Amino acid sequence: MNSLHLLLPAAAYLIGSIPFGLLLSKGSGIDIRQHGSGNIGATNVSRLVGKKIGLLTLLLDAAKGFLPMLAAGLLLGVDDPSRDLITALCGAAAVTGHMFPVFLRFKGGKGVATALGIFLYLAPKALLISVALFIAVTVPTGFVSLGSLLGSATMPPILYFFDEPLWKFWLAAFVALMIWIKHQQNIRRLLKGTEKRFGDKEIIVASE
Repeated sequence: MNSLHLLLPAAAYLIGSIPFGLLLSKGSGIDIRQHGSGNIGATNVSRLVGKKIGLLTLLLDAAKGFLPMLAAGLLLGVDDPSRDLITALCGAAAVTGHMFPVFLRFKGGKGVATALGIFLYLAPKALLISVALFIAVTVPTGFVSLGSLLGSATMPPILYFFDEPLWKFWLAAFVALMIWIKHQQNIRRLLKGTEKRFGDKEIIVASE
């Protein structure tokens, strides 16, 4: 282990902690943490601020997962025996940063977009299947949370089926577990039939 091995995951966590959804929505005068689901991710941003800002939030949150792993792959030589481990740690750190950002007192998003960036870098073919499942579930039901839960849960077995290196499987399992933990309230609302569908608008009443 050297200083770079420690610096890269630490940097990945800090990058993951950048609350792009909150920053991009500031111009609207709406604190997205106080409305809708209270989440700083793309779905809540789209609902409250608009789909264009929501899409930009999605892309930037995905970049938080993609870029740290890309940097690790480029900076660590192929002969570095710790390359796979550090790359995996960068992915885990980035998604953890998004979910528990130091800049927001560890109250962050649910990690789906950041996970998208992670597996876009690691296993794009496997990601296509997971995204296809997400679309197949979300489009007819309108429940982004349900699509996210099923899409994340299928990534580890897809990687295993594709005979990807085991460290990718364990990273996918960690990410899926964290996503399910962060979706506890959504799961409860889905079971109660009170979960909001994508496209439902939040009515914000100005305080007097």
